[in-house]
Amino acid sequence: MTSDLESRIRRLEDRALISERVIKYAMGVDRADWEMFADCFTDPVYADFSESGVPAADFARDDLVALVRVPLSGFTATQHLSPNHVIEFDEHDPDRAICYSYMYAQHYLEGSESGDFFLLRGSYTNHMLRTSDGWRIERLTQHASWSDGNQNALTEATARSEGNQTGA
Repeated sequence: MTSDLESRIRRLEDRALISERVIKYAMGVDRADWEMFADCFTDPVYADFSESGVPAADFARDDLVALVRVPLSGFTATQHLSPNHVIEFDEHDPDRAICYSYMYAQHYLEGSESGDFFLLRGSYTNHMLRTSDGWRIERLTQHASWSDGNQNALTEATARSEGNQTGA
């Protein structure tokens, strides 16, 4: 009974830690805390944003952070929500799991001629790996279900961000 109870408690702890890691992905983006964001991933990490126009690939963690940081830094504000986590553990490897989560991503681009607001909704499939530093996202796939508002917002935000980096 003790080992069963211990394994059940461990599984509950793992669920909480996995969910927290996926939530920190969203928090890191909204806080522009790129260290927090980077800490969510293994290095390298496979990322598939192909439904949003970025081809799936293996990335060095720092490259993935830059890929996300540049356009999102151009927005006036963002809010990324990551609810409805369903976590499935690998039956054959206790150090692997998949966390399915919803995505509600609001982006505010003050002063845009095409509109200040862009909303993207969908979900993520996050393949998680337990590392010596805790659970990390090893593979992620973003599933874009629908969007609303300024469909050019990411392009505009990227241009603003790149302009700010060059001192413009």
